[in-house]
Amino acid sequence: MGVIEPSSSAYCSPIVLVKKKDNTLRLCIDFRKINAVTQFDANNIPLPEDLFTQLSQSTFFTSCDLSKAYWQISLSKECRHITAFQTPLGLMHWCRMPFGLAGAPAQFIRLMLIVLKDCPNLLNYFDDTLVHTTTWVQHPESLRILFAALRKHGLTVNPAKLSIGQTRIEFLGHVVSNGTLSPLPSKVQKVVDLRTPTTKKQVQSLMGLLNYYRLFIPSFSTITTPLTNLLRKGSPDMVRWSEECQQAFDAVSDILSSEPVLIIPDVNAPFVVQTDASDYGIGAVLLQMRSGKLMPCRFASRKLLPREQNYSTIERETLAIVYAVSAFYKFLAFRHFELQCDHRPISFLKKGKVRNSRLMRWALALQEFSFSITYIPGVDSRPESATTKSQLTKRTQQALALREHLLYASAPISCATILLCSDVLQSTVSAIRRVTVHGLVVRRAIDLSCRTLVISTSPAAARRLVLCPLASFQVNN
Repeated sequence: MGVIEPSSSAYCSPIVLVKKKDNTLRLCIDFRKINAVTQFDANNIPLPEDLFTQLSQSTFFTSCDLSKAYWQISLSKECRHITAFQTPLGLMHWCRMPFGLAGAPAQFIRLMLIVLKDCPNLLNYFDDTLVHTTTWVQHPESLRILFAALRKHGLTVNPAKLSIGQTRIEFLGHVVSNGTLSPLPSKVQKVVDLRTPTTKKQVQSLMGLLNYYRLFIPSFSTITTPLTNLLRKGSPDMVRWSEECQQAFDAVSDILSSEPVLIIPDVNAPFVVQTDASDYGIGAVLLQMRSGKLMPCRFASRKLLPREQNYSTIERETLAIVYAVSAFYKFLAFRHFELQCDHRPISFLKKGKVRNSRLMRWALALQEFSFSITYIPGVDSRPESATTKSQLTKRTQQALALREHLLYASAPISCATILLCSDVLQSTVSAIRRVTVHGLVVRRAIDLSCRTLVISTSPAAARRLVLCPLASFQVNN
């Protein structure tokens, strides 16, 4: 095949075998020493999120994968000796582009841009190519142009990975169908089947997998706080997987296992942005109208920094708006959109009456955006709130609803205690007015239609009891 040949090079790199999806082995070389002294090739790599945006109106798809993609690029004779590696048959070097070289991805992307520049209705990510059309009439012609371009440049397609004329297709770890996007079931199953991490490195791998699908998870940063806390600087390498960590992992698994669906944003349709802030995090959702309903396109969230947790309510709510327009900038810049929030004082952004220097700075930063503010009372009227509740198990709903609304008197409360408290609150026996759960005093208000949770860690703290009306918790009854 002319892929490798015997070598007398002074270089020698070790072999690494990697298993592929079809259980065949991919021959790779550990080129770390070579890459360390290789000139960096700066070439833009497309973001999957940007590619998906182009599929909002597409209904027919064809995917193809190049066969031994990198091997279809020939190496110049002057540099072949640098790629030498040891085998049982002696020293060999590559005649074709091997996997593992630092400049290989950029060179391959550059090649595909040249080959596919005249192909319409096409997306390309390295060797994965997707033809997409709104009607079937356009599809055969788009395929003909693609295959003609590949034939012209001598590139070959792997027939085992060719899928033609589908209305639902897998692309870049997601399932694309009729303007919607959902996680790939096999990837979700990997999340569900993961063993409990015992080291910080395993937690990092877990968070890397979860982060790939964070667009589907409302309040991702808030939910996964117990997991990210394990990665703090100075924390031990051997992690302690607490009950809170398991609850956070179960909550994310519940959402992903329920096959969440996002609509692909249509850049020609108006957008709606909803924001919210809690004591520990801020979040936002990008929505568009489909079939008479507001449907989520993207979720975004992050934890509040320690200093940000001291902000006032209006400062946290405004920070959530600033974060939202930054996270969704590519969709919101240079267009008018509607901003919906449940904090009425946010209207100051349009009135210009600001004395707080921090709020004034944020208000000025928002001046570049064109938006109108709509007050939406209560979080339960929001589409993403209803979506989240439908994606969680009942017990997880209880824990998250209480965790979101509880104000802690002193020590943090475990998730198990939260669930026990929720059981008390769910009781319909009016005689139960006070009960102690794990040393915490839980009371119910006399008016059952307005349930209230009262928490204290000791009798001495009775004067510091915090009343938390659980208005949004009513939906779980």
